[in-house]
Amino acid sequence: MARKAAIIGGGVIGGGWAARFLLNGWDVTVFDPDPQAERKIGEVLANARASLPALSDVPMPAEGRLSFAGTIKDAVESADYIQESVSERLDLKHRVFAEIQKTAKGVPVGSSTSGFKPSELQEGAADPSTIFVAHPFNPVYLLPLAEVVPSPKSDPQIIDRAKEILTGIGMFPLHVRKEIDAHIADRFLEAVWREALWLVKDGVATTEEIDEAIRMGFGLRWGQMGLFETYRVAGGEAGMKHFMAQFGPALKWPWTKLMDVPEFNEELVDLIAGQSDAQSGKHTIRELERIRDQNLIGFMRALKERNWGAGRVLLDHDRRRRAAFHAGTAPAGAPLKMAEMQVLPGWIDYNGHMTESRYLFAASEVSDAFLRLIGADMDYVAGGRSYYTAETHIMHLGEAKLGDRLTGTLQVLHADDKRLHAFIRILRGEEAVATLEQMFLHVDMKAGRTCPAAPEVLARLSPIAGAHAALPRPDAAGRHVGQRKA
Repeated sequence: MARKAAIIGGGVIGGGWAARFLLNGWDVTVFDPDPQAERKIGEVLANARASLPALSDVPMPAEGRLSFAGTIKDAVESADYIQESVSERLDLKHRVFAEIQKTAKGVPVGSSTSGFKPSELQEGAADPSTIFVAHPFNPVYLLPLAEVVPSPKSDPQIIDRAKEILTGIGMFPLHVRKEIDAHIADRFLEAVWREALWLVKDGVATTEEIDEAIRMGFGLRWGQMGLFETYRVAGGEAGMKHFMAQFGPALKWPWTKLMDVPEFNEELVDLIAGQSDAQSGKHTIRELERIRDQNLIGFMRALKERNWGAGRVLLDHDRRRRAAFHAGTAPAGAPLKMAEMQVLPGWIDYNGHMTESRYLFAASEVSDAFLRLIGADMDYVAGGRSYYTAETHIMHLGEAKLGDRLTGTLQVLHADDKRLHAFIRILRGEEAVATLEQMFLHVDMKAGRTCPAAPEVLARLSPIAGAHAALPRPDAAGRHVGQRKA
């Protein structure tokens, strides 16, 4: 039975939370009195469906069920986790928590607040021990960080349960050890924002020039190394002590106006808004969101390939989901669903179609997932044995285009102690856009020759091969290039 998350407040952040939970298999009930809430969440969910699966190399779970409640009571009934994402008004949040706790007892209640401390949120609550800060970053369905901030009144077991839940939906719960206004990340953002306002007001730079300085320079470094690790590298071989000694005196120089802020008036608002319109007004907000999401996917997948930063979170999430997926994958009389993918901008050719090399990549995602399933994973390879691809025959049956969601299935045609003969289908919905027939040989990598697979691998492979022996042999199996269709 799917677990249930209740989302109170369905704006950009609440919608992102709903999408994150839904796409990770949770049922979600949303309460928001805004008559446009369903439309807005539907648009956020559409963006999430088009992007989050592209970060995963494991089949996504079946999407949970989305529903909308007319009251907070109905929304939180039987919820396993509750996330409050209403406007940043403390009095409103207090009323929401009071309504929640009339019904939900002992359930973690996270708040998306970017500024309030948990002790402020807990004031007057019937049960302050269940209320804490779980501050995410937009888009919630892609970015993993959630600042988890308890207060001395928080129940440590509730906090541990919340962190486990957040980890389970692919997030990185950063436990903030001491409550403080604006937590950790937003304090940095506020500092940068204040300095940026002065630079625009004083005519030093435009909004576009400031954004270019970030995204062409330190923003790329921060995305992978953060602040202190970046400066450690800047210190050269002598490390952080050398950096501090070299740049420490600058702390006394008048480089910053952090202790002052420009007067917030209509003139400043018009100046900033006008420059921002000139910079980005050619795109709608939804277009900017899609551009942002696709760029984030590219960055995060690059980090994933290197097991670094946010990429490590994605790999860990894949490992957990893969283990759960494989635990429930028993030999069955049907091809095994092994991978889900999405056609990304880098996958298409000049015709706008998925390029030939990406079909081989898609097939490798499927076969790699199957090899992990039978125990021939990277640990197995590290031991000196592996399955090598000896032959591949591909048939292009359709055209996959940008944004298409693809599923990869594998059928074992034959297996013995040294060979694995597989038939892979790359599906768009029910339609096969390509099939690949592959022969794998089990190899002793040091000796450079075939050898029997390990008994534990054969013990997993043989039952699947036996179950698939009863399946109809695919018409395309055994074809040669140019063979006419029957």
